[in-house]
Amino acid sequence: MRILLVEDDPSLASGIRLALKPEHYTVDHLADGATALAALQGGEPFDAVILDLGLPGLDGMRVLERARHGGNRVPVLVLTARDAVDDRIAGLDAGADDYLVKPFEVAELKARLRALLRRSQGQASPLLECRGIRLDPASREVSYRGEAVTLSRREFTLLQEFMGHPGRVFTRDTLTRLVYGWEEDVESNAIEVHVHHLRRKFFPGLIRTVRGIGYVLDRAPQEAEA
Repeated sequence: MRILLVEDDPSLASGIRLALKPEHYTVDHLADGATALAALQGGEPFDAVILDLGLPGLDGMRVLERARHGGNRVPVLVLTARDAVDDRIAGLDAGADDYLVKPFEVAELKARLRALLRRSQGQASPLLECRGIRLDPASREVSYRGEAVTLSRREFTLLQEFMGHPGRVFTRDTLTRLVYGWEEDVESNAIEVHVHHLRRKFFPGLIRTVRGIGYVLDRAPQEAEA
């Protein structure tokens, strides 16, 4: 899952990124509102946004309002030191999906983020299940037909994206940004290598290549697999 963190406090941003790394999130960080709005308006593929309201220049509330006005529906978890009820109501009315007041416990941030992502994918259960595979985002455990499967961090992230959106065709560029974000040099065939490993660890027809476009995890086996 790719998360956009918009926070101008370097130490807090660093702490959040460090806390989320073991959870297999790809976290991109921006420190000002104008740049964050440009990223959201530019169609970058984020699964969720963690947005501080007290940003320099363009504050978080304006970022949220303008992103929603432009049609961006990415789930947004607001972080703020403003704990008055009126402030929380204003943030929710502006389009926030959840609200966390500083200071907060990292465990609560993780739990709220998991719940936010679950709701955005229309899932009542935290577990992702598809075609004999079970993936638990909280425990980071994966199994196939009851047998545990060990995945690398990148493989887990990629599989979670596919299982969270079965039937959706992802382009290779979109998958690269979801798995690696902005800050890493990526080999041109990195996604192909991860897809190959996932097929080998589960079964060849798990992820279907859509020629000239990208990849998709089908909700049910194709006829050729039957």
